[in-house]
Amino acid sequence: MAMLPVERFKDFIQQNQLFKTGVPVLAAVSGGMDSVLMVHLLKAAGYPFAIAHCNFQLRGSDANADQQFCRQLAHDTGVEFHTINFDTSAYAREQKLSIQMAARELRYQWFEQLQQAHNYAAVALAHHQNDAIETILLNLTRGTGIAGLHGILPKNNQWVRPLLFLTREEIQTLISQNQLAYREDSSNASTKYARNKLRHEVIPKLKELNPNLEQTFERNLSHFRELEQLLEQQVALVKQQLWVEYGNEVHISIEGVKQLHPQKLLLSALLKDYGFNDTTIVDLIASLDKHSGRIFESATHMLILDRDKLILAPQLGNENASVSIYQDDEQAVYNGQTLKITYLNGLTDIPDNKYITVTDADTLVYPLTIRSWQEGDYFIPLGMQGRKKLSDFFVSRKVPLHQKSRIPVLVNGNGDMIWIAGYRLDDRYKLTPQTKKVAIFELL
Repeated sequence: MAMLPVERFKDFIQQNQLFKTGVPVLAAVSGGMDSVLMVHLLKAAGYPFAIAHCNFQLRGSDANADQQFCRQLAHDTGVEFHTINFDTSAYAREQKLSIQMAARELRYQWFEQLQQAHNYAAVALAHHQNDAIETILLNLTRGTGIAGLHGILPKNNQWVRPLLFLTREEIQTLISQNQLAYREDSSNASTKYARNKLRHEVIPKLKELNPNLEQTFERNLSHFRELEQLLEQQVALVKQQLWVEYGNEVHISIEGVKQLHPQKLLLSALLKDYGFNDTTIVDLIASLDKHSGRIFESATHMLILDRDKLILAPQLGNENASVSIYQDDEQAVYNGQTLKITYLNGLTDIPDNKYITVTDADTLVYPLTIRSWQEGDYFIPLGMQGRKKLSDFFVSRKVPLHQKSRIPVLVNGNGDMIWIAGYRLDDRYKLTPQTKKVAIFELL
């Protein structure tokens, strides 16, 4: 084992303050070349650690052999071993995720639980320099802010990457020189299509232009990280000047926003935690002089253009996106409001209350859904022939934009809107002389 770069390893850990020495670290180990080398380096450098291995049950006997290999590695190294089996396919179906994202979520959640339960100093992941380069190139190809340029950080909260000082080639050389056993990761050959294209086709071409690509990128990375820190300091200063909190809203002076330079960069950085993307920021900047009450929305927040300020407020009604209603339900609770459902045989007087509607029960297809409106929703307002987009209906009724998402919409099992609660029934669901059974919906 004389040939392991133990001193470079220790220096990298100290320079980047990856973890407190003396406190055990949790090493995430797949059994592949990178994570196996990380185990041998941790051992040779004398750091206390434990090993965690996930079996995603995606590769049959291969996956079980990987698990057995990691168990043996922990035993031979004399460290504690944690392992878990995931039904990744089922989780991906339930959460509507790709297999890859499902595996990622499952593994990160579990590592975090282990780390907290056993007070590990950090979770060590075996990414190396080439992973970082691929990440940056992918980010650049897809479009990225400055954060996408630093690639993979050596330390990000409890996640640490002590192998980032090594290239893929160096790792391969060390593994063969030291004759270290590892498991060939069969998924690696097939994983991430885009990464493979970069790895096998793009990066070799770049190395023809610059044989020291990894070292150059390492320098670029540290420049980008420093630039990012500079931007964070600047954003903190801007925030002190512009940010005024009122309850769960933030008010931002429009005059102040106009004086920001560089405006788009600083505004994007200020709002990035609230889910606003660059396109929205460009629209927003273009609208600053049009005092219109315009609203810009992200998945979690909205920005309302007021006279002299921007109002940043959480989206309402995100707590429960939708509630299903089955045939024998007598009530449903949606966003703190109760919808009461009763059925009667024969026609009935229609009470004069905008929070009560009556429909022909035989036209209902269960389960019904109650949810907030979505872009593209349309209905046929009672008494009209043609379809009307819900967004246009709200505009014609002068519904304040940030209240739209509070209005419950009752949707039939076939996708039709039945009732915009408090506003209008859909014409297709009204009572007719042929109606035999009536469904009464009352919003409390």
